[in-house]
Amino acid sequence: MVSANNLQSRVPHSFAFFANEWARGQCTKLVYNDAMPVSKHVRRSVSLPAPIAKQVDRMAKSQRLSDNRVLVELIELGIEARKQKEKAFFELAQRFRSARDPEEAKQLGDQLGRLVFGE
Repeated sequence: MVSANNLQSRVPHSFAFFANEWARGQCTKLVYNDAMPVSKHVRRSVSLPAPIAKQVDRMAKSQRLSDNRVLVELIELGIEARKQKEKAFFELAQRFRSARDPEEAKQLGDQLGRLVFGE
């Protein structure tokens, strides 16, 4: 076993505390699991209209986050909202196709039209 004194003599002074703790077995061990997700980041350049850039700046300042983090959160929310809207559309289309009552079919058709084309 490596003694603390022997290890201290071989490492710079700044590592002395670490060496003592390591020799006693009291350091935290870093464990890596191959199943841990690795998130790869991709750099993108985005031009924002000035009013939107100001809103992002205000949001970042009020939430004490970076502009980049606010943009990532907004994009994630937008993607989730689009997925929910798409899911709602397909559920409504399914209800429209399976409707037997002509009045219900007309109402569902109107709802589909508003969903696709807006109010």
